[in-house]
Amino acid sequence: MRLLILCAASAFSLTTCVAPQAAPRPPVAPPVKATILVPPPPISKPAVTQPAGHWTDWTMADGSWSYAKDDRGSIARFGAPGKDAIVMLRCDKGRARVYLSRAGTAGGSMTVRTSSTSKAVAMQPTGTQPSYVVSEIGVSDSVLDAMAFSRGRIALELAGAQNIAIPVWSEIGRVTEDCRA
Repeated sequence: MRLLILCAASAFSLTTCVAPQAAPRPPVAPPVKATILVPPPPISKPAVTQPAGHWTDWTMADGSWSYAKDDRGSIARFGAPGKDAIVMLRCDKGRARVYLSRAGTAGGSMTVRTSSTSKAVAMQPTGTQPSYVVSEIGVSDSVLDAMAFSRGRIALELAGAQNIAIPVWSEIGRVTEDCRA
């Protein structure tokens, strides 16, 4: 019996000397910070800065006129060389119409100012890239003559776009006369 007690005591002392293996602790996740998502500010178009003063004093838009004949009639383009045109006059001889186009997306009304007259013309987006708006003008409309014979410049004022002054060159009259012939 003594032997039994001695063996039991030895076994007990051995079990108490060895530290029990602890189960590994799961890694502690870092505390979660509350994140507030702030939507980005809406993308807005920059405000259009209009030229100051009377339209006859505005700085002329950069560019020059070019003229070409094609199957429909003829076309005059105004703009900087190597870039898309800012303004175009297209003769559609078969329909006896001149189309006045201007770079932009805003339809509505555009005021054409010349040294002898001002006229509002209805503009419609073309849906093309680059974006243009266009007005259809009958070949007998006097605004075409006023544009061709304006003293030095024409102003084009379109809501939502930069108002511009463009020089009067012979290409305007050429396109008009092509459609009238």
